Formats: sequence, structure tokens, C-alpha cells
Amino acid sequence: MRQSILASGGDPSTSETAVRAAIGDALYEHGLSIERVGPTLAPHVREWTAPRPAQLEPLQISPRSLAGPEDLEDQYDVIVVGSGAGGGIAAKTLAEAGWRVLIIERGTLPERSSLLTEHLHTPRAASGQFPNSGPGRTSEERQVVFPSDQLRTVRASDPLWNNNAITIGGGTRVYGAQAWRFTPRDFTMASTYGVPDGSSLADWPITYRDLEPYYTRIEQELGVSGGPSRDPWDGPRSAPLPMGPLPASPISTRLERAAQRLGVSTQPVPLLINTRPYGGRAACIQCSQCVGFDCPVGARAGSHNTTLPAALQTGNAILLPDTQASRILVGRDGQAHGVDLVGERDGRIWRRTIATGSVVLAAGAIETARLLLDSADDYHPTGLGNHSDQVGRHLQGHAYGGASALFAEEVVDLRGPGPVISTSDFRHGNDGVVGGGILANEFVPTPASTQRYLYETGLINADTALGSPAMERAMLRFARVMGPVQEVTMSQSRVTLDRARTDRIGRSIVRLEGSLHPEDLRGRDLLSDRATAWLRSAGAAEVRPMPTLEGPTPPSGGQHQAGTCRMGTDPATSVVTPEGRVWGHENIVIADGSTHVTNGGVNPVLTILANALRISEGLVNSS
Repeated sequence: MRQSILASGGDPSTSETAVRAAIGDALYEHGLSIERVGPTLAPHVREWTAPRPAQLEPLQISPRSLAGPEDLEDQYDVIVVGSGAGGGIAAKTLAEAGWRVLIIERGTLPERSSLLTEHLHTPRAASGQFPNSGPGRTSEERQVVFPSDQLRTVRASDPLWNNNAITIGGGTRVYGAQAWRFTPRDFTMASTYGVPDGSSLADWPITYRDLEPYYTRIEQELGVSGGPSRDPWDGPRSAPLPMGPLPASPISTRLERAAQRLGVSTQPVPLLINTRPYGGRAACIQCSQCVGFDCPVGARAGSHNTTLPAALQTGNAILLPDTQASRILVGRDGQAHGVDLVGERDGRIWRRTIATGSVVLAAGAIETARLLLDSADDYHPTGLGNHSDQVGRHLQGHAYGGASALFAEEVVDLRGPGPVISTSDFRHGNDGVVGGGILANEFVPTPASTQRYLYETGLINADTALGSPAMERAMLRFARVMGPVQEVTMSQSRVTLDRARTDRIGRSIVRLEGSLHPEDLRGRDLLSDRATAWLRSAGAAEVRPMPTLEGPTPPSGGQHQAGTCRMGTDPATSVVTPEGRVWGHENIVIADGSTHVTNGGVNPVLTILANALRISEGLVNSS
């Protein structure tokens, strides 16, 4: 079987040795062959032979393991809506406890080849194309309201849609897998800093100590590499990470020396990626692509190759793709007793109502809030859990700070995943800034994303041809240091519905409102300043900090979306209890990032996984 893979290359003088260096020697060790394709393609295409089946992860979803509407029973103990990080953990926990579990996934199971080879159709390409990992061109439009009251209707290929992958495994199918813990201060932001004017900043109802055992279990069970932690804000750890870090790279070596000169502490980036065989999955082969793509050897831990197969192997769970939960049915007492499902088969819409004893929502912050609002009835006219008008509020994601640089010599070896070195010094303790965030070097560059950055930053002349030798040389001299900033949250940043407009299956259109808080912009600019200084100290010839934002910003969200069903102890100011149960609806539980009160200055997936484990085990123990 032949499949095309995009990488930098294309200079007719490139030798076989250089080609091997560009694609990674490890690919050759796994039986992958590379053919030369001419320099006229942009980005360039090389062809390779996929790994043999025996080399792929033993735990993986196959089309044969998926259910269809004809396989549905009339009732299940629990319906889990969403198959990403939180949904996978919940499904595994409940199925292993003997519950009969129906997992609903809006997306499908794309061919692995399309997620390995089609660079213009990845969420990182920003090409205006629909990513193969979803959302696709049939996804409904969304409305975005700016603070200036400007209303825009956007398709799923627009960044303002605030997409998360819509596929089996959700975002974990193609994510970068940075596996950071939140720090103790991240759970007490309001107590630590006070509440800025115009913000709805609050403390979590749980502490780092409450979540620490679950962090450790996720790290050990799914496999996190990295360490040792030198984070000055880190909390106590009950166990070290089970795997060491990836090897240093040319740029990480430069950044390490520069950090020492600047007095900045550094550490490896924690990753849900194997650096040795672990959990039945292969070690990372450091191929020349990572985030936005499937992993060719299954070294990256996602729901699709860990928790979902484990749930299905119990015989207690079934996974139904290409299906949406359009409404949760509750009685006058607020107890959920069924879910309306809608899907498409052979171009025709089908609908069915399935009875259930419990519902676990893990569809992401936007879609989880949407479903609760869509489930309004005569007894709950504003939506489930929304008697205090809290569902959908406090929408947040991550503003990013950072800088891009061009070096005089090559600093890129095209060995993935890319993030090797980081600093946590700026997560807290920054004068005049509420919170902060980490900084790390960027993922391995691919032509579809890197060439755009070179143009946007002015690090290369606008008339430099895509795929030209000059462009390729620039790619090998290009580096970025980036990091997410902790957002302080605002109640007016929210998810609502336009009930006057519906999509093709009859669901109300999502409307996103709000903006970033001025404190978020201050934190973002702080990280950009620190990244600029770091790259300059590393010897970069030219450095471009991220431009400062002017004018009204759109609502935050993106792939780190969180906060729309915040957790709390008061139903007047929160949507779920500390145990994840929706106020007034005891058997509806939320196990995704929408419960986050704040979202940390780091990638939130490890916290989603740990909290979902805590919440789903609590559901089992209380039954």
C-alpha cells in the first residue's frame, strides 16, 4: 500500500542522506521506504509504505468494532456523549465496573492514511480546508458575536468556529499530547490574586490535593514521558513519571544554554507519548510530523488506542459513531430517563430515543452546554441545570503568547514531536499579571503550517516561492517558543443558542459571545516578551514577538475550550457539584473541560483525564 507523506524537501540536489535526515532515520528502521517527488509541489510530497499491521498498536478501534443504529438496545445503564479524553475515561471506568454503556460519538473513524498524509486537511494547516479529523463540511455554521456587537456567521473551517476534533477519540486522535498538571495555585486563583474588575474569576471547589492521586494514576496507566519536574509552582507528586523524556534537539540545546544565561529554569515537556514501549504501544519513532496527525506507530496515547478499546473489550460497551444526542429527556423530578439520538445512514436521517439510568456528558465545553440548553422542556424552560442562567457562561480557552525566530544556521532536524524544552517559571509570580503560563519550543515544523508563519512574521520575503529551496532552508532555520496563558474568565463570554435557526438535523445553531479580558492580553504579552528574550539569548538572527492585539477580541475557546458548566458549591453560581453532577439533575454527570473553573496556563488534557476519572469513579461508588 502506497501513501503520500508531506515533508520539507524538493531541492533537486538533495541527497539520499539528507532525505533520510529530513524524514527521520527511525522510519527506515520500521520498514518505510521513501521516493523522491519533484520540487514543483507545494508543499512537497514523498511516498512511503505504511507500517506492517504487527507494528501498529494492539489496542485500537477498527470499523468492525463500531455499532450501527440497528445494533441499539432499548435501554442502557449509562449513555456517554462524546468519545474524547473525558468520554473515553468515563466509558472505560463504567464498563469495567459492569455497567452497560452506550458511547455516542458525533464523528466517524477516518482512514488512518488520511490522518497521516494529507497535510492541507489538518487542524494545524490553517489552509481554510476542513480537517479530516473533523469538523467536516457538513458541520453546521456557528454565530460569533464580538464585543462591538458585530455578528459573524462562520463555517467549521474558520478558526472562529472554535473547533475541536470531531472523530472517534475526539481531540486525542490528533493532539500534541502535552500532559501538564495544574498547580496548587491554579485551583485558587481568586484567593491568590483577587477578582479583577469585569472578571468572574473564582476558586475551584476541589484542591490540587484532591486531584493529585488521579493525576498520578493517569500518568501511570496511560503513560506520560518527561521529568524530572523543575516547575517552581508544582505541587507534591506521589510518583515520578513512568518514562524519561525524548532526546534533546539542536534548538532545545541552544535554548537550554540560553536559559542558563538568563537565570530561567527549564524542564522536559511532559507528553502522553511513549519514549519506550509502554502499555502495549510502541515507542515514539520521532517522525517528521506529529500534532494534527495520527501517530504511525501508536506511541501517542489517545482515547482511540487506550480507554475506548479497553471499554469495548469488557463486552459491556458499544460505540455508536456518526450520531448526535439531540436532547436529554428528564422527568418532573429532574432525573434523566432517556436521550434522543439522531444520525445519518446512507444519506438518510434516522432518529431514536434510548432509555438510560444515567447520562455522562463529555462532548466538549461548547457542545455539552449546547445539549443542556437544547434539552429545555416545560419544567426546565431555560435548559437543564440552567435555573440560575449559568449554563454556557465563563467560556474560556487559551490566549497564546510567544515569538518566532530565524537563525543564521540550521536548528531544525525534523525529528518529532518537537516540544522538548520548557520553562514553568512564568506560570505565577509575575508582577502586575494575574497568573501566567508555560513556554515551550514548538512542534516539528511541517510545510503547510511553517511556511505560513514565515510569511506572517515577515521572516522571509513575501515573494519567496512556496516549496522553493530558499523557503526550505528558512524552515530549517526557523524556531518558535510558545505558551498558553491562564485566562481570568468572564461571565459574558458564553455559549447561547439561536433558536430561530437550525441545522440540517433540526438542532438550534450555536452562538458564541464575549471576548478576552484585558488581564488575558497582559499575560499574553508577558509570555511574548519572555519568549523573545529567550530566543535572542539563544542566538537567533531575527526575532518576531507575537503582535499585540488591538480592538475587540472574539470569544475564546478553541481546542482547549473549557468553563461553560463550571463546578462549584453554590447552584446560583455554578452548573455542577464538586462531584460533577448537574444541579437539579443528579443522574446527569459532566466529565469534560466544561467543569473547569479556570483552565491553567498549560494544556488542560491531563486535568480533564484526571477529573473524569475522579467523577466517573464517584458515579460508580455512589450507585
